[in-house]
Amino acid sequence: MAEEETKSFSVELNEKGGIENNGFVQEKTVDENETNASCQEEMPKTCAVGINPESTQEPSCEVLKPFAGMPKEVLLKFSCQARYRVTREILFWLIIASALVLVCATIAIIALSPKCLGWWQISPIYQIYPRSFKDTNMDGNGDLKGIQEKLDHVSYLNVKTIWITSFYKSPIKDFGYGVEDFRDIDPMFGTMKDFENLIAAIHDKGLKVIMDLIPNHTSAKHSWFQLSRNRTGKYVDYYIWHDCAQADGTITPPNNWVSVYGNSSWQYDDVRKQCYFHQFGNEQPDLNFRNTAVQEEIHDIIRFWLGKGIDGFSINDVKFLLEATNLRDEPQVNKSQNPTSITAYSELYHDYTSTQVGMHDIVRGFRHIMDLFSSEPGRYRFMGTEANDLENIEETMMYYGTSFVREADFPFNFYLINMKNLSGNSIFETVSLWMKNMPKGKWPNWAVGDPNSVRITSRIGKEYLNVINMLLLTLPGTPTTYYGEEIGMENIASENMTFAEKSPMQWDGSLHSGFSEGNVTWLPVNPDYQNVNVEIQRTQPNSTLNLYRELTLLHNNELPIQRGWMCYVWNDSNVFAYVRELDGLDRVFMMVLNFGWESTTDLKTVVPELPTEATIRLSTNFSNNGKVVNMKTIKTAKGEGLILEYKTSQPVHTMEAFQLKCFVAEKACYSSAFDLLYMNC
Repeated sequence: MAEEETKSFSVELNEKGGIENNGFVQEKTVDENETNASCQEEMPKTCAVGINPESTQEPSCEVLKPFAGMPKEVLLKFSCQARYRVTREILFWLIIASALVLVCATIAIIALSPKCLGWWQISPIYQIYPRSFKDTNMDGNGDLKGIQEKLDHVSYLNVKTIWITSFYKSPIKDFGYGVEDFRDIDPMFGTMKDFENLIAAIHDKGLKVIMDLIPNHTSAKHSWFQLSRNRTGKYVDYYIWHDCAQADGTITPPNNWVSVYGNSSWQYDDVRKQCYFHQFGNEQPDLNFRNTAVQEEIHDIIRFWLGKGIDGFSINDVKFLLEATNLRDEPQVNKSQNPTSITAYSELYHDYTSTQVGMHDIVRGFRHIMDLFSSEPGRYRFMGTEANDLENIEETMMYYGTSFVREADFPFNFYLINMKNLSGNSIFETVSLWMKNMPKGKWPNWAVGDPNSVRITSRIGKEYLNVINMLLLTLPGTPTTYYGEEIGMENIASENMTFAEKSPMQWDGSLHSGFSEGNVTWLPVNPDYQNVNVEIQRTQPNSTLNLYRELTLLHNNELPIQRGWMCYVWNDSNVFAYVRELDGLDRVFMMVLNFGWESTTDLKTVVPELPTEATIRLSTNFSNNGKVVNMKTIKTAKGEGLILEYKTSQPVHTMEAFQLKCFVAEKACYSSAFDLLYMNC
């Protein structure tokens, strides 16, 4: 009975022009034509109808207003009204315009943004001689597990890149540079599993690692050489062989070529009955890079280690990769010298045994392999070269490649190591030599120590150690620090000069300086280890170690020092001063470094636009930090370094008088409004 009353009531509403509200339930589909037509209909009205079906009163009607849960057909009637349609269209076009603005802004930012610095540009490089870093198996020799154990020290230094020198399987006497097997670890350092664990640990800490590649020669124990001396298959010409004249049991070499270590660079082999060529020791025969099979072998070795996770290579002795095929005698430096008395490398001009035509093509081949492994985002593979062309800076710069064909990311710069005399002028000349010859847009680098050079403190004196580190970490480019230089280690007394700078790392004041728990170490620890070690210097506020950490923080975090301009401001026999600036940033750093005796420098007269005063941001003497200095009377003690900070609207690099004294590698400009870097300024 109730259902019949409801149905009759619904019919009555329809007859009187009322509307049935179906709420959220939409059971009817509306034809598209009906929907369009409904936009033209008059807005419906709602009618208040009495419940009593017998009532004869007319219903009171009013215009229907939007309500929650209205059905589709009602919603469409409202959507066609001008006030809703116009608002909807305005919002639509605002969204389109905003999207276009965002796209254009993104494109503009990408187009104007400078190139991001690579991992090999941002951080200093920490060079480790593995045999002397940390011993974990108590045999007195450092090993790969020892490096892994001390990775926290590298992080403590704010360094992100480790360079591990040669750890290939090789005879001990040549320090690993005559390789017996390019695909194996010398048992002294551990196993391949140890290496893989080390690589994983390095990457887990967010660090990068590069290693030595020694392509010029192998050990005489290498399987290639053994096969070559027996004239076996493709290995016959893997090395440089030539007949030697024999008379009365005396062997005469093919020419007057002399090895780097002295005496003839030809060695007679009793098995092959010929002489083989060696640029270095007679147990290190040179590979024949004119044989394409040899080049491919080295390419495969590069692929092998990159596949193991290595982030880059330092390629040794690249200038020696090719020799002239004509075997002509090299010209004598002293033409009046008896040719038979020539035994030293320095007595000849090496026109036919170094930097030969075609050598750079080989280096580009190495680069090509590296690039194939650099396609993965965030996994760029670095390549540096060691050439040591100290007499010819132009030849060194050629390893950068050209603007069209790249070679090394940079050739390692050892010019600061090889300075004859220390002074403000000599430092300026050495720095300027590199910067003015470096191709435009290339990245500089600096080193003040390595495994084959006298340590800083033994070379120039303890009093200049900190100022040298300040120079190293505030020059533009990538600095390289040899292990132990961060605490001021010295050479040990040794009869063998190649051992003196390779003494064990001084970790603490315990037996063997914490390097080894064994009874003996392969080299003696420096007697000063109880006063010069990592543990004690971490607790000393004004220590060499803590200064080094402050300098690396400054290098990594301050844009003007990381990628800004460098301008020479002053140099004399005592002081070398330069500024680091960034376009758009009014904050400037000025380095005033003393490499001589106590001095007072007036920089305000040299550059009148400088402010009257500046604040000492960092000093080699921590007690001076935060002090204010007058730019007309900047006092520096012997071996003292100051990093001054000031603000200016007239940077030095914009001044006409300094145009030829300013350099920038990766130019960038700072926008204070948006707090970002852009390129065109």
